[in-house]
Amino acid sequence: MYCGDSRGTDIDHFEPVTFAPLRTFEWPNHLLACSSCNSNAKRDSFPCNVNGSPLLIDPTRDEPSEHLALAFSEGEYAGTTSKGWKTIEVFQLNRMDLKVGRTLAFARCKSMLRDYLRLEATGQIREAADTRLALEGQPFADVLHAMYRVAHLPGAAAVLGGANVLKLLIRWQEDR
Repeated sequence: MYCGDSRGTDIDHFEPVTFAPLRTFEWPNHLLACSSCNSNAKRDSFPCNVNGSPLLIDPTRDEPSEHLALAFSEGEYAGTTSKGWKTIEVFQLNRMDLKVGRTLAFARCKSMLRDYLRLEATGQIREAADTRLALEGQPFADVLHAMYRVAHLPGAAAVLGGANVLKLLIRWQEDR
């Protein structure tokens, strides 16, 4: 739920038991997390502002893209809000394994989008559909979603793999 690496092995109490013991057994407070995010990074950390509002992105309530921006070539997140910066810090979202994983996912996304276009153009509809499913279900799906979000920006074609890839991303985004 936090790093997007899809190695979820732990159940994290978003609001830690030590902070909110009455939420211990509430389902919305249980989030799938990898052990790095849960046990090594966050632990019982739950920073709040002076009003008591959480300073971490709650993936069940917040849209992460409103707080985070991804630099594709580095695989690194930057915060666009205080919640974004604090979430990056607490969950260590820019640790090296995640940055490498996101960079590789970006290359995979561009390649699979080109494959999809080629398959679609040659009438291989079933294979194209399978490619789309594989693309949408891969680890670091946050990279594909970040590509959707920037597809409308000037110069996006140069970054995302060309004009045809850009048109495809925009078409898929409109389908969603």
